[in-house]
Amino acid sequence: MVEVSRKKAYNQSVASKKSRKERQNMSNTIPYKIYLEENEMPKQWYNVRADMKNKPAPILNPATMKPITVEELSPIFCEELARQELDDTTAYFDIPQEIRDFYKMYRPSPLTRAYCLEKKLDTPAHIYYKFEGNNTSGSHKLNSAIAQAYYAKKQGLKGVTTETGAGQWGTALSMACSYFDLDCQVYMVKVSYEQKPFRREVMRTYGAKVTPSPSMLTNVGRKINEEFPGTTGSLGCAISEAVEAATAQEGYRYVLGSVLSQVLLHQTIIGLETKSALDKYGIKADMIIGCAGGGSNLGGLISPFAGEMLRGEADYEIIAVEPASCPSLTRGVYAYDYCDTGKICPLAKMYTLGSGFIPSANHAGGLRYHGMSSIVSQLYDDGIITARSVEQTEVFQAAQTFARVEGILPAPESSHAIRVAIDEALKCKETGEEKNIVFGLTGTGYFDMVAYQRFNDGEMQDYIPTDEELAKSLASLPKVK
Repeated sequence: MVEVSRKKAYNQSVASKKSRKERQNMSNTIPYKIYLEENEMPKQWYNVRADMKNKPAPILNPATMKPITVEELSPIFCEELARQELDDTTAYFDIPQEIRDFYKMYRPSPLTRAYCLEKKLDTPAHIYYKFEGNNTSGSHKLNSAIAQAYYAKKQGLKGVTTETGAGQWGTALSMACSYFDLDCQVYMVKVSYEQKPFRREVMRTYGAKVTPSPSMLTNVGRKINEEFPGTTGSLGCAISEAVEAATAQEGYRYVLGSVLSQVLLHQTIIGLETKSALDKYGIKADMIIGCAGGGSNLGGLISPFAGEMLRGEADYEIIAVEPASCPSLTRGVYAYDYCDTGKICPLAKMYTLGSGFIPSANHAGGLRYHGMSSIVSQLYDDGIITARSVEQTEVFQAAQTFARVEGILPAPESSHAIRVAIDEALKCKETGEEKNIVFGLTGTGYFDMVAYQRFNDGEMQDYIPTDEELAKSLASLPKVK
């Protein structure tokens, strides 16, 4: 660590003495894609909670309203995952060899310099993106899916249940369960089930059973359908159904693709690789941008950088980007709330719109969650990160620009980060600043063509919930002392 710090200090010192033209010429020697060698892939996940002075508030048992224990979580989650969920002091967790061997199929993933986008924008900013779509599931979700499937198999379980929004998590988990010969039951948010049939079929190809949510198969699904006739569903609804299904079947546990601290822990391989790639060429990021729904990719990308800030070693501008139709950080409240619409899951203190909030049927299905990760929420409340909300037509404009010059069709979720990265690069054009902007390209959008069709046909509309709508859903927040 000392040698790395000295190298960075030396590089920054040299760069500061060079003229703007010389710095620009030097930056142009950086390859399009920065690859790490296989032996440079992280061997541990990083737990940012260990460096947080203000720890995220404990999650609560919904029956007692007291901090939940590993024993109380174990009937829902795998035992090892329950321990990871509640551990806020261990800084690093070893990645089991079996998981590392699986990672080698698609990791380390590249950090790409967006030279073509920079040229298109005519900006002095240097734009980098960490691409997580170079695997069969098409997104970053596989990083945690394989870990959770591994621990389920190690515990001797028959299978797992889960929810999925856009379908990326369900796709990743079905692939991971197939690898370990586990049964996989997926409750897919109904609007995404209908909008993204091909992603649904990928899950089925891997052997998963996929059910549109809310369904009539569970008690909570029937209740939600009765209370909200014709509802298009939400991640909160699907979570409730998946948890009920897991607890009703012997030898099954529930697994989640976002929000939980254990998921953010597994996803830190993204940020650790990103930081190693930047360090490899002596690059200091000024700004780090990620899309934010439940917080998995954002937390995974930013954790190593936030850790440096928390330890007083560096300073960054970190931006969480969320949809204006589901603005938990920018318009929510920081309070204890249920993690699911059916109110059967533990309570977490987070920025929330209320567990009963049903977002509009926008096309960023993976960001349609009423709350935000407790870790991300605490970092936001402490001012370590900032947040912005953007409307989906602006998001797809950015996605189109990126696709035309960088050759990758981005997922709607990822495109939220692209939108703000472009906005910030254009600000640099106005000011002449040469900022290093890094954003997470969480996945590809090749199964999201219905959304792109609606955008291209001019049929896409923006929706922003009113203050009255939010007040109604927030009025039902649980009373926690």
